[in-house]
Amino acid sequence: MSFLEHFQANLESLPNMLQRKYTLLRDLDKSLQDIQHQNEQRCEQEIEEMKHEIKSGNITPNASNIRFSGEALDEQKHAVRIADEKVALAVQAYDLVDAHIQQLDQYLRKIDEELRSERESVAVTGSAAQNLNSNVKSQRGSESGRGGRKKTRRATANAAAATANPTSMDLDLPVDPNEPTYCFCNQVSYGEMVGCDNPDCKIEWFHYGCVGLKEQPKGKWYCSECVGMQNRRKGK
Repeated sequence: MSFLEHFQANLESLPNMLQRKYTLLRDLDKSLQDIQHQNEQRCEQEIEEMKHEIKSGNITPNASNIRFSGEALDEQKHAVRIADEKVALAVQAYDLVDAHIQQLDQYLRKIDEELRSERESVAVTGSAAQNLNSNVKSQRGSESGRGGRKKTRRATANAAAATANPTSMDLDLPVDPNEPTYCFCNQVSYGEMVGCDNPDCKIEWFHYGCVGLKEQPKGKWYCSECVGMQNRRKGK
């Protein structure tokens, strides 16, 4: 049973437990009122009797001779015991509610710690993903944007040496299997490359030699596939 299930089970029994204690408190309060009323009547009667005895001269008005009967004193002691029981029951009811509040506070602290841990984990994961994305973008260069870009790409010195025969499909370069490929030749990035200005171009980047370019084109440039697609649309 989880902490929440255990707390809910205890919470469901709390109203009945409190109801029993409140019922007992009401019973004790009624008994206390009855005995207090009875004791008041007895004491008033005994006071009148003492006054009568003093007037008749049967007793002297001496403090040592004027006292309540044993029954009156017993009733007063009984009333004190009932009052103490009422206080004890009230404390028990308070402790019951306080215990459940402390359990709820403990559960909320646990939930808060779990949420904080999840947020920290997500923050670390997001930071790692952002760093990885930044590394990929830095490798591919600042030309990842589409519209209006005619930036060239230059590979490393070893790759640049291979541009002597850029249209060759048999490159003797060590290729990372995870390295993305481009152009109609489906090869990795090397030498100078040009980007198609069609934002929906599936290939996006092309080697100069593969598309018959020797220098950076002026204005917008579209690959042959995108040009053919535009012509077909115009024909419709």
